Amino acid sequence: MDTTERDALLHTLEVRFQRNTHRHPDVAWSAVRAKLDGNPAALRALREMEATGGEPDVVSLGGDVDSFTFCDCAAESPLSRRSCCYDQEALDSRKENKPANSAVAMAGGMGITLLTEAEYRALQALGAFDLKTSSWISTPANIRALGGALFCDRRYDTVFVYHNGASSYYAARGFRGVLRV
Repeated sequence: MDTTERDALLHTLEVRFQRNTHRHPDVAWSAVRAKLDGNPAALRALREMEATGGEPDVVSLGGDVDSFTFCDCAAESPLSRRSCCYDQEALDSRKENKPANSAVAMAGGMGITLLTEAEYRALQALGAFDLKTSSWISTPANIRALGGALFCDRRYDTVFVYHNGASSYYAARGFRGVLRV
């Protein structure tokens, strides 16, 4: 990433950070910026989150106080990350009408991970997300071993967790990612 692209990304992130202070109370942009300045891998991941429509922002989801957590804060599941099945195993199992990719592979390629159920619920406490779409979330191994995967959305002012076959995919289902810096 060249200097101009890096500066533009940092400016976008700073503007979003300042507009949404309720997502990260008691966090100073200068501290976040200091962590980003020394981390080219994080900047690449944030560039990918931004380029795919995630609108990443620093969020307080609980957990590690020595790092900052960026999460996709777009109102709906990022458009260019929809219509994907859950993981590579699910993608490989499809005999026809295969989607282009899987959520786990896309996230890994971007340098991020899928949100857990707890992280998804914590994000929903910061705003109303996925009112028209849904997002794959990290699925426990015992559910995945049986062929299933989990996804979430928000309807009726309530966060719902559902299950589906991991190889399923829908135009309105994508994934949200998380990055710890």
